[in-house]
Amino acid sequence: MTHNGFDKDEVVTVLNKILETELAGVVRYTHYALMVVGFGRIPIVGWMRDQAAESLRHANEAGELITLLDAHPSLGIGPLLETHRHDVGDILRESLDHEMLALSAYNTLLDLVAGHHVLLEEYARRLIAQEEMHLGEVRKMLKKPGG
Repeated sequence: MTHNGFDKDEVVTVLNKILETELAGVVRYTHYALMVVGFGRIPIVGWMRDQAAESLRHANEAGELITLLDAHPSLGIGPLLETHRHDVGDILRESLDHEMLALSAYNTLLDLVAGHHVLLEEYARRLIAQEEMHLGEVRKMLKKPGG
């Protein structure tokens, strides 16, 4: 169904994918925080719990936009993969994969609404910027000092 120059059903589908991906992030980062061991545990656990809280905020925001469009938010959750690898490097690499999925969904949303719906366009741009910053942080964390 076309709405202000964009396909509302397609946009709601992408927003629901975002909602599910962000909810998976809540579970994923909460789990990771529980599994971190070693000397650097305390700051890493804090960072992971902050990421879980941010994912929940993003999920709520996507859900609000879905209902703003007079549609129904999904009760689903994105894929959760348990690799049983809990080294901080492994966790961060898995985090990168998860964040790339979210970034892809936000880019898809931007493509669908650009020039048609200011609120959704600004939302997509803001979240793309946040996800790109987050990816940059994780990549820096994965670098070896002096490398």
